Amino acid sequence: MVNKISHIGIAVHSIDEAMKFYQKLGLELEATEIVESQKVKVAFLPVGEVRIELLEATSEHSTIAKFIAKKGEGIHHIAFSTDNIRDRLKEIEEKGIRLIDKLPRLGAHGANIGFLHPKFTHGVLVELCEENDN
Repeated sequence: MVNKISHIGIAVHSIDEAMKFYQKLGLELEATEIVESQKVKVAFLPVGEVRIELLEATSEHSTIAKFIAKKGEGIHHIAFSTDNIRDRLKEIEEKGIRLIDKLPRLGAHGANIGFLHPKFTHGVLVELCEENDN
């Protein structure tokens, strides 16, 4: 059902400030992107086959701003790469796991994404990600 860990999303107040730490670890910025639909700026830092995805709110109404206000900076979600996300979401829902997204939506890097509700995943926000190979 899942192929690998795609990325780990980390909510931060400021990507520029967070980058200072990650650069000290030797990580390099791959790219940044604004995802208007989610009111977030993202920065990608590859670590082997996995990326760290830094998430900075671009609006006080974004889910990232709300997450930081409630819990502070930190791990926001883990994303698993999958094929045919539409079918995977349907299969997961049929197994009794509540979805945030019943249908995939567009995420960063042109990926199709869908989130599972953390009340059904032991408190972890899980994202399924059908990555665009372009």
